[in-house]
Amino acid sequence: MNFIFISPHFPHTYWEFCNRLKKNGVTVLGIADAPFESLRNELKESLTEYYKVDNLENYDEVYRAVAFFAFKYGRIDWIESNNEYWLEQDARLRTDFHVVTGIDSTRVKCIKEKSEMKKIYLKAHIPTARQISASEGAEAVCAFAKETDFPLIAKPDIGVGASGTYKLHDNDEVYAFFDRVPEYRNYVIEEFITGEICSYDAIIDANEEPLFESMTVWPPSIMDIVNKKLDLSYYIDQSMPEKLRTLGRRTVKAFGVSNRFVHLEFFRLDRERKGLGDVGDFVALEVNMRPAGGYTPDMINFAHSTDVYQIWADMVAFGKTEQTTGKQYYCAFASRRDIYEYVHSHEEVLEAYGQQMVMCERMPDLFAAAMGQQMYTVRLDSLDEVKKFVTFVHLKK
Repeated sequence: MNFIFISPHFPHTYWEFCNRLKKNGVTVLGIADAPFESLRNELKESLTEYYKVDNLENYDEVYRAVAFFAFKYGRIDWIESNNEYWLEQDARLRTDFHVVTGIDSTRVKCIKEKSEMKKIYLKAHIPTARQISASEGAEAVCAFAKETDFPLIAKPDIGVGASGTYKLHDNDEVYAFFDRVPEYRNYVIEEFITGEICSYDAIIDANEEPLFESMTVWPPSIMDIVNKKLDLSYYIDQSMPEKLRTLGRRTVKAFGVSNRFVHLEFFRLDRERKGLGDVGDFVALEVNMRPAGGYTPDMINFAHSTDVYQIWADMVAFGKTEQTTGKQYYCAFASRRDIYEYVHSHEEVLEAYGQQMVMCERMPDLFAAAMGQQMYTVRLDSLDEVKKFVTFVHLKK
């Protein structure tokens, strides 16, 4: 089997995907714009061959790299990056090289555009926030708000995280948004739903069935964390409510997902919302056809005493897995920003949680705006312990 991994060096933990593929006997071929010498040794050892391009965003260059590998190694069986940024390019490459193990260009629109996601949710009768296209104009949005109430959330139809997102509290802010955002036609506007964001993280086989499932609980607003420079914390739950499991699997079927690691986001309602559900019910937010960002795959491993990199590689190579899970924990992440002074020093955090600490490092600059500069990740036995840990790390002077 010939597997082309696009940008295998970022995030830096993605060498693990390549390593498990190699262990399964797969020929792993890397394409990226980083010098080979700069790759970590674990990644170098996992790649059969590496092709450096000058610019990974130059499709012609990447196309030639894939063509070279196809000429040298024969038919390409998989092309994948497991990265949101490259989803569209991955799909185009699969289409051009007739690779059928992933999403092709004809289907990528429904997983990149929030407006297209919404249509699939509604068709499958999956509860989801009401939405209007900003291209309909300010008056139409104000009329929409009479049905949903303020606030509203305006966000790019294609985008990841909180970048370019606005919270609109009244008609004046609606009109101000249209005045100051020239690209408003590329935005969608949704009713604002309050509650925790819970993700259904799963590895899906060729038959649209989960080989592995996990739940991550995120803060209510990444947008506020970025814009207000708040501290971040989130955790992997040791179990998953059946309501989320059911909706996650229904969403996989609705989108026709196969052969993928997915990260599907839902709101867990903190109050009853007419037409959507009661307190504790789940409402679809958006789909992400790749693993959760940052170090979340590693946190999932720590929480469930397993190896999702191996499960994913088994799915690729064999269509099934024999990888098991062990004792179940909570795995919690809490980070700090350099701009603040905290009650407990770095050394005191390590002293207090050294036995439970599974990761502790400085965050890459690319993640710092959303995730802070210094992160601590621990494995704990209860949700109460998670809350105490977050308070200990985040308490400021």
